Amino acid sequence: MITANGVTARYLAAKKVPSIRRIVRTPKRWDRIVEIALEQGFTLPKVPDSKALDEFLISAKSTDPLRFPDLSLSIIKLLGAGEYVVELPGGSSAGHFGLAVKDYAHSTAPNRRYPDLITQRLLIAAMAEGSIPYTTDELVELTKHCTENEDAAKKVERQVGKSAAAMVLESKINQRFDAIVTGASAKGTWVRLLHPPIEGRLVSGFEGLDVGHRCRVQLLHTDVERGYIDFKKVE
Repeated sequence: MITANGVTARYLAAKKVPSIRRIVRTPKRWDRIVEIALEQGFTLPKVPDSKALDEFLISAKSTDPLRFPDLSLSIIKLLGAGEYVVELPGGSSAGHFGLAVKDYAHSTAPNRRYPDLITQRLLIAAMAEGSIPYTTDELVELTKHCTENEDAAKKVERQVGKSAAAMVLESKINQRFDAIVTGASAKGTWVRLLHPPIEGRLVSGFEGLDVGHRCRVQLLHTDVERGYIDFKKVE
């Protein structure tokens, strides 16, 4: 899939046809990724390096496959979300940091992703050497629309998942669990239980915690309708 999407992007560029690229920008919290790697005995460069990160993850998965899903989740959270952008002929987009590739289009699933369908139409036009079916302004608007709607769809998915998780835990109030921090910002701190793998908000004892830290938490409250799950940190 990665190869196919890379070939698609480069083919459109060679034909001097604009394309929609899927990008993941250089992570703003690379310093935290470096800290997590160091905790695992692996040294990453101070400057963001996607290939070095890939080597670290491959090594970590081989060394400790059972705990790798938790490590992988922490890295994914720190990498940040992807987005769609337009690349014009001769341009140079940010590339996909997470995949360590420069040229990446979404083209392999036109039956379920609209950006892929747009890319297929651009490919048809390029191969036929005909007129481009979209103006630059239309492509820019479409990439914005696709990114925003992808985010909205994920928000709905998260809400459904949160409500289901709250239902699973509603009979376990005051029980204690091992957890890993999956989010830490001014908006709040979130943790994911190791067993069962359910995420909730840490409402007490979050001082000094950051993404990737392990902690022990106690379940305080659940709200199935709102999908709320609240924990406090315990020793």
